Parts: sequence; C-alpha cells; structure tokens
Amino acid sequence: MIKVIADDKIPFLDGALESKAKVLYVPGSEMSKGMVKDADALITRTRSKCDAALLEGSQVRLVATATIGYDHIDTAYCESHGVAWTNAPGCNSSSVCQYVVAALLALSMRFGINLRKKTLGVIGVGNVGAKVARAGRLLGMKVLVNDPPRARAEMDKSFVSLDELLEQADFVTLHVPLTADGIDKTLRMADPRFLDRMKYGSFLFNSSRGPVVDPEALKEALARGKLAGAVLDVWDREPEVDRKLLSLLNLATPHIAGYSIDGKAMGTSMCVQAVSKFFGLGLGAWYPADVPAPPTPLIELDGTGKGDLDIFHEAVRHSYDIEAEDARFRSSPETFEAQRGNYPFRREFPAYSLNVKNCSSTVMQTLMELGFRVVES
Repeated sequence: MIKVIADDKIPFLDGALESKAKVLYVPGSEMSKGMVKDADALITRTRSKCDAALLEGSQVRLVATATIGYDHIDTAYCESHGVAWTNAPGCNSSSVCQYVVAALLALSMRFGINLRKKTLGVIGVGNVGAKVARAGRLLGMKVLVNDPPRARAEMDKSFVSLDELLEQADFVTLHVPLTADGIDKTLRMADPRFLDRMKYGSFLFNSSRGPVVDPEALKEALARGKLAGAVLDVWDREPEVDRKLLSLLNLATPHIAGYSIDGKAMGTSMCVQAVSKFFGLGLGAWYPADVPAPPTPLIELDGTGKGDLDIFHEAVRHSYDIEAEDARFRSSPETFEAQRGNYPFRREFPAYSLNVKNCSSTVMQTLMELGFRVVES
C-alpha cells in the first residue's frame, strides 16, 4: 500500500484514498524532509515548497497540487530526479471569473460606472482569462485580450499588444502564471512603466500571483491618482500584507478568488484521479459525493425600476458578496492564513436558480449565459 502525505486543508480529500493508500494529513507549511522521506506521493497546495530541500533523499514519485499555479513546485528538480508532478489546470477558473465579475459589478455600483461604455483588458487568456473575457462581453463591455505565448502559437490577430491594451482599457485584469525569466517573464510585470502606460483613471485587478505586481509602483500610481483604483486578491509577500497598499485599494481579499467549493472539489478530484492513474488505484472517475448545496439556492429577482447592471449585481452578490469579504479581510489582515484556511462557504453561479420577474429577455439570457439557472415567474 502506498503512502501519501496530504495538505490537511484540501477539502473533500479525507477518505478519498484511504481504501487504497496510507494517508497522513499535515498543515501544508509544515511538510518537512523527514516527514516525506518514506512517502510515495504528495498532495499539496501553494504553501508547500516542493524542491530539493523537501524531496532530496525521499522515495516520493509524484507531487500533485490541487491548484492551477505550480510555482511552489521546483519542476526542474522533479524532472531531473524522476519525480512526476501535476497541477489542476482550470479547476477554479469559474471561481476566479465569479470573483472578477463580482468586483466589476461592485465597482460599477459604488462609482456609478456604466460598464457597457467601458473596456476590459484581459492579460493572460488561459482557462481563467478566457472565461473572464467572455463574462466581460456578456456584461456589455468591449474586451481586449493579450497573451503573447498564445498569439505566437496561434497567429490569432484577435490578440492585441500590451501597449494597445494598457492605453485603451478602463479595467485591466491579470491572469498570468508567475515566471521569473524568459521573453514572457511575469515577475514584476506591473512595474512603474506598465502602470504609467495604463489609461488615466483606470483600475487594476490582480488575482493571479502577488509578485506579478510591483507593490511600491502600485502604491505610487494610486497615491498620485494615475489609477482610479485597484483590486488585489494576491500579495507580494503573503501572508504578510502591506497595510499602506491595503488602505489604497478598492477591494482586497486574502488569496481566495479561486476558493469556491466547486473549484476546490474539482482541484481535489483532479489530484485524486492523478494519484490513482499513476499508481493504478482504480479511482479514475472519483469526484466528491458530498458537495453541499447553497444555504439559499433560490434567488428572487424583481427587475421593476432597475437597470440591467443593477439586476446582474443583485444576482451575483447573492452568490458571492465581495464587499463583505473585503470588510472581513480589512478587519484583521493579520489573520490572512486563518481566513484562507477557514474560508466561508461559496458556490458558483450554476448552483443557484433565479426566479425573475419584470426583466427583459435579454437580461434573462445574460444571466443564463453567466451560469445561473433562470425561471421566469
């Protein structure tokens, strides 16, 4: 029987592998060389640095992370030492999209911004960015997309240059991996030059990786009014939080954009299936059977006297109240890790049914395309 060391904060994992493996659950930040020495596989999140310091001398043959990002895995070391690794691409893409849509609508309501007259710039058009771009179009925004690796590979003229996007976009949202070198380096991508090229009075969103944004440059751009605002879910030195930067942001959260229950269930499923396939455990179709329904899965919507964006905001806020999240985080940013580890229940749009009245067919169609189930009363 194989031995698996798993992060104890990965939801739905408890009991999934126990019939096939010996599983030890530990805090991700406490995985140690001695602990993993006799393990065959690790199931991790971003808080476990899987490099030579952890893996050297162990019998680990597979590292699976229940996250999209994998910069916490030293892939070069793994590949040169016969350690297979896998991530969970796209597992929480709909969750991050929900986060961005909630942020756009919250700022629209707060500042009286008509999104239909604004341009959304999406940098990084993978699993997450593609969904965000689609959602922006559904909200009536003009959408510009920038993704140099895809543009080179696909020769697709729908991608625009970074300069063009920054000059035109009223909202710029980052959905890139963290890379430290190469022509597509993203470390400190949003540096002083990047921010200077952004349209005056625009907003920057980052829900990718903290070090993609230069925090000092962002503070300066916000303080002098170059940018109208910013939304950050990820931080340069998390779990440490730059309090000065926090005070300048419109919305701030503790790296939870992808933390819907749906995204977590998918990430866990992908890890279990990867371990099963690698070791031949026969769990190739495993998915959590106990994903709970929302406390209030039915949303009553009356569009009387309301604009389209007001209706969208009401529906989205019912599924995810980003402003309440922001307030919770600001009240105790020092509990960053605890807020992540004990994250409140959140389901994505398809878990909700909308009972709508006095809304146009166009509004109902948009809500359905965002993922809600819509019933006209």
